[in-house]
Amino acid sequence: MLLQSIVWPANRGACVMSLVVVMAFGIAIPASRSTAAGVAIIPNANYHVVHGWPVLPENSVLDEVSAVAVDSLGNVLVLQRGGRQWPDSDVLDQTPIVVPTVFVFDGRTGNLLKKWGEKLFALPHSVTVDNHDNIWFTDVALNQVFKFSQDGKLLLTVGERGVAGDDGSHFNRPTDVAVAPDGSFYVSDGYENSRVLKFSPDGKLLLQWGTKGKGPGQFDLPHGIALDAAGRVLVVDRRNGRVQVFDSRGNYLSEWKGPPFASPQDIAIGSDGTAFVTDIGEQGELPDRSGVYVMKPEGSLLGRIGRRGNYDGQFIIAHGVAVGKGGEVYVADFFGRRVQKFLRGK
Repeated sequence: MLLQSIVWPANRGACVMSLVVVMAFGIAIPASRSTAAGVAIIPNANYHVVHGWPVLPENSVLDEVSAVAVDSLGNVLVLQRGGRQWPDSDVLDQTPIVVPTVFVFDGRTGNLLKKWGEKLFALPHSVTVDNHDNIWFTDVALNQVFKFSQDGKLLLTVGERGVAGDDGSHFNRPTDVAVAPDGSFYVSDGYENSRVLKFSPDGKLLLQWGTKGKGPGQFDLPHGIALDAAGRVLVVDRRNGRVQVFDSRGNYLSEWKGPPFASPQDIAIGSDGTAFVTDIGEQGELPDRSGVYVMKPEGSLLGRIGRRGNYDGQFIIAHGVAVGKGGEVYVADFFGRRVQKFLRGK
């Protein structure tokens, strides 16, 4: 099926802004009511949802789904929090989640292959798979980044457990990881520090950039990060409503303002350079700007996948996104407590 077309105000400045705070995953969401007379028509991206994917056994259930990734075999890793929530107090529980937090599905059939990750994380935020099928996680409660082998062996830990900081060996609620072909990796240290750090394959700090602000190279919650085939570093600058583009040394190249974005969350790059950016929109306000925006490598908009809602092909909170080798798109719906698969074409 084709997903419905959407609209937004042609004049973004003609919106009256208010603030909706959802602490369940540490986010302040702008809400808007359009007063603009004109609207711009945004095309649907030509993707359809795969009904009945994934297949959860009767004894398995997903809780709040934070992130999703795909390995070289097409297996889909889904990160869920097993009942742990971001509290209204903003004081994060650092005790381990006792149930499995990583669900692995067969990308083709949707069958559950395995579950793991119990007693490892306190508030996991992102999952990333590198070119060697190593699996990387960030944990905002533990202030750490972890690297595991495909069979679940811990290979590397960066950051001091439960200790926040802003130097080269500490994070303050890190949000995401992107890994280069040479094994070096980038971390968006987002909720408090508003910076990006680059590390050597063995976890030594190579460089960092970013301060809090709205200017080029500044951030207000860098929330997602990805690398393209040219080695450009694309950072989702959430509260500034943009994606910033840098070279591998942290030099600012450009920014994408999107359709415009309302509250972008995550970014994934397909094998052809197409970018997929999740946006949770204004939550309950019209026009609806939630969904996944499909963008060309230079940042121009191709269309959108999905919209807000509970039905297949819709999202409550489109938080994480991943792309398989064949172009299949997987979206983690946080409050929807599910992951969905989309394929291109009718």
